[in-house]
Amino acid sequence: MDICASALEFLDMAINVKKLACMRFGPRYRNMCCEVVVSGHPVSWVESARYLGVYLVSSTKFKCSFSNNKAVFYKAFNSIYGEIGRSASEEVIFELIRSKFLPVLMYGIDVCPTNSTDRQSLQFTVNRINYKIFGAMTIDLYSEISEYFGIPTVEQLITNRHDRFLNRCWSQGNYVCQALIM
Repeated sequence: MDICASALEFLDMAINVKKLACMRFGPRYRNMCCEVVVSGHPVSWVESARYLGVYLVSSTKFKCSFSNNKAVFYKAFNSIYGEIGRSASEEVIFELIRSKFLPVLMYGIDVCPTNSTDRQSLQFTVNRINYKIFGAMTIDLYSEISEYFGIPTVEQLITNRHDRFLNRCWSQGNYVCQALIM
């Protein structure tokens, strides 16, 4: 870290220690680590951190949190739905969901590993707005409604986004990604 700080200082730049944090992944992620000091300031060890809008969580494996995605998704949906409510057709509402709100919910999922709990939680979030629009129904009906209006399942969205990400890495000659893919 001192080498990086010195190189940046030479370029008349500095590391913002207030925005700097350390996090650990792996089987020993809960073990205490040595103190990290940059430019005379200690760096704090954190359980979670935001990096490029993606929330990382310290764990035994590389893990992301989607709680913020869900909160922003609900906020965006509620602000628009509160204004247009029953005056807009279902087609308009679902086009907004597909084009504006789902990208917010799926942000960063291209590169974050997801488990079944994450996928179920994200699907519940989508089902919850169906509940708000149509009222109480079975999960199967929510799925049929979403399919009718062209809203893929969360599982399909994740698969599509992962595939597109890997194809972009492969086609752009990113040798690190290509090595990981093989």
